[in-house]
Amino acid sequence: MSTVQQIHDVPVLICPAEGETIGCANDVLDLIGDAMYQDARWVVIPAGRFDEGFFRLRTRIAGEIIQKFVNYRVGIAVIGDISRHTEDSSALRDFVRECNRGRQTWFLADTEEFHERLKG
Repeated sequence: MSTVQQIHDVPVLICPAEGETIGCANDVLDLIGDAMYQDARWVVIPAGRFDEGFFRLRTRIAGEIIQKFVNYRVGIAVIGDISRHTEDSSALRDFVRECNRGRQTWFLADTEEFHERLKG
């Protein structure tokens, strides 16, 4: 069950590690809807919830999922160790680096890093 927490006065929907696998853009619509209903500005999703295809950019799954969040103006933070994916793909490494430069999509190691980034 996802819960909303106030982190630095920002409402954040925190998704549990266990739950449905996220494998396509439609799989995040309920999360986005839940976030919007609860006025959350960010959704934090453990990396383990994503299907392997999310981390292969040629599938376009990551782009489609992130685009849903952008369209609804809700931030997404993917939390967890994705090094096995980034070690195998320079394109994914570049994608993650570019995302982390922005204010909409972050790939972070843990929730502490998310707290720090959100602080500003």
